[in-house]
Amino acid sequence: MAAKIGYDEVEVGTELPAQSFPVTRATLVRYAGASGDFNPIHWNEKFAKEVGLPDVIAHGMFTMAEAIRVVTDWVGDPGAVVEYGVRFTKPVVVPNDDKGALVEVSAKVAAKLDDSRVRVDLTAMSAGQKVLGMARAVVRLA
Repeated sequence: MAAKIGYDEVEVGTELPAQSFPVTRATLVRYAGASGDFNPIHWNEKFAKEVGLPDVIAHGMFTMAEAIRVVTDWVGDPGAVVEYGVRFTKPVVVPNDDKGALVEVSAKVAAKLDDSRVRVDLTAMSAGQKVLGMARAVVRLA
């Protein structure tokens, strides 16, 4: 696979298509099974509240993985992402209802680097709060 987007096709400020990702309790159970992270704050409402959380929260790494999908879908090749990092600023609270939570992610090209690379800054929001800070990816374009 190779990046579908060419370096010369983008400028600083180019916005990537925003995406929204629903998160339900069932999503968290599936992620826990795949990742092996069965911390009860991600599935047990009683426990989560006992440790001071408002409710069950999504796994931070799950939230991080959902957010980078905006970049990988845009570039067309997950292997084009050469660096990615975030700070976890707020938890994604996932109520036990039919809706769950929604993680809304936007991104834009923040800098053009050497070697056909760009830095993409991401913004991830849930329930009106920024859930990832300093979310940045470096991507090698075609």
